[in-house]
Amino acid sequence: MRSLRVAATLLLLTGFLFAGEIAELRNGFTIPHRSREMHAGLVRLYLDDQKKSFVDVPFEEIERYSNEPDPVLPPVPEAVKPAKTTGQIVSEASEKQGVDSDFIHSVIKQESAGNANAVSRTGARGLMQLMPGTASQLGVKDSFSPEQNVHGGTQYLKELLQRYNGDAVKALAAYNAGPAAVDRYKGVPPYRETRQYVQRVVRDYNKSKQSPGKSKEKSTDKPKAAPIPNDTPSTVERAAR
Repeated sequence: MRSLRVAATLLLLTGFLFAGEIAELRNGFTIPHRSREMHAGLVRLYLDDQKKSFVDVPFEEIERYSNEPDPVLPPVPEAVKPAKTTGQIVSEASEKQGVDSDFIHSVIKQESAGNANAVSRTGARGLMQLMPGTASQLGVKDSFSPEQNVHGGTQYLKELLQRYNGDAVKALAAYNAGPAAVDRYKGVPPYRETRQYVQRVVRDYNKSKQSPGKSKEKSTDKPKAAPIPNDTPSTVERAAR
């Protein structure tokens, strides 16, 4: 023990600086310090790097020195990415599924008027009004998430367009009333709600395509257009690319 103290004294006499230490005193107190020096039997503990603040402690009162643990810095917050707009989400879903973005927008407008928190009287939810069972089959865990809802709803539209060989009118009717009703009536079922729904979506879609400056999209798989009462789906055949 004496040899350790002698060695410690020699180190102190050399005037070496020690950063980030803790002086442990015999009385149980501790003094964190940035550096230390020996002055006439006293250990001068500097509390800052500029040596403007210090404490003098009798050498014999110091039991030992230990390294001060590195300060725990608060985690750096990740940059918060701005939420995607509905337009951005629709564009991504359109690109992924190959369904015309204007067609998706027209469905969203009719289904929820763009309200991501919309809930129908039958329990359909979100922008594209997915029923819980349909959402589950599509892998949508949160129907109120605009991104999950639109990607799931667009996938469902694509499946319906494929089921009816690109016939956008039948696909829309099935989206509203279910495929079973469309298959039973071999087309748009005679339900007032479904017929009005299909008419409104087609009308809005046609209007979007006829807007000034709207570029025509190329179609690689044109759905067949079926007649709708009181409407002419002149451009609905471009619903799927």
